[in-house]
Amino acid sequence: MERAYNFSAGPAILPVPVLEKVQKELLSYKGSGMSVMELSHRSDLFEEILGDAESLLRELMHIPENYKILFLQGGASLQFTMIPMNLMAGKKAYFVNTGSWSEKAMEEAAKIGDIEVLASSKDKNFSYIPEIPRVPSDAAYLHITTNNTIEGTAIFTPPETGDVPLVADMSSNILSSVYDVNKFGLIYAGAQKNIGPAGLTIVIVREDLIGNVAGLPAMLDYAVQAKNGSMYNTPATFAIYVAKLVFEWIKEQGGVAGIEALNRKKAALLYDYLDASSMFSSPVNKADRSLTNVPFMTGSPDLDKLFIKEAEELHFENLKGHRSVGGMRASIYNAFPYAGVEALTALMEKFVATHKGGEIHV
Repeated sequence: MERAYNFSAGPAILPVPVLEKVQKELLSYKGSGMSVMELSHRSDLFEEILGDAESLLRELMHIPENYKILFLQGGASLQFTMIPMNLMAGKKAYFVNTGSWSEKAMEEAAKIGDIEVLASSKDKNFSYIPEIPRVPSDAAYLHITTNNTIEGTAIFTPPETGDVPLVADMSSNILSSVYDVNKFGLIYAGAQKNIGPAGLTIVIVREDLIGNVAGLPAMLDYAVQAKNGSMYNTPATFAIYVAKLVFEWIKEQGGVAGIEALNRKKAALLYDYLDASSMFSSPVNKADRSLTNVPFMTGSPDLDKLFIKEAEELHFENLKGHRSVGGMRASIYNAFPYAGVEALTALMEKFVATHKGGEIHV
């Protein structure tokens, strides 16, 4: 069967060469007679996979040696709890509220200690990135979400925070745009958008932020996880293996800078079409538009539903917008092909020609 154009926000599209290599090695990894899914996490073969994954990610993101890379589980949602448990230490945490995932992070942190919203774009349905004032110097940390999957906004230039650690949820644009890791105290990301299968979570944390809170449950303590090399318990072995293959693929594309250039080209094609269209439009402030998640709509819920239905019939999958926003959403992550965006704009143009004036022709 021909592969669909998969616009899912996550779990999301993976590079075809990676899937082909997984398929080739599925029954016997490196002649072992065992699948990676069957390897002991203590075996030399898996320890090599884990080591390669870490070194490749460190190379791709230019991660300094004083940062630990942790391969954890529980999704970004577990980090909403782990971060305040490990970093608050009796201080107040500050948040930039730019959407649904920011609010979930705030809700969980408030169960651990005091929080305050430093800036918010909720007044306009999270359609822009607010101006971020300087965070108080006695803050535990400032939390931002660099890409808002549901609302379609992104922070490309992180705020200056002085000595206050900057914490970033990069779940939907890690390895999609170049960021200076030195600007952050901690970066975290669920893997299922740009890295690999669901079930793996990446945490990149500066060493001085680890081990400052005593008595934490072992599984929720960065110090324990770092000391045990992400293997305090059995890690998500297969997901780490696929992540390693994705890191290799990104390196072949020219690294993160090469990927970002392609992402900007894909996004520009779609946004230029939306801005010129007589029917479709983007609700997001132009300066703050995401490169990876593009919400759009016709202005008519009935036309939106019809477009999604006609798209699905042609194997344009998962274009329905999030229930809190409505309309449509095209998630065009790293592995999504430029040809797929061309096909989407062609489909939209055909839809406009058929339904101009808002008429619904069945």
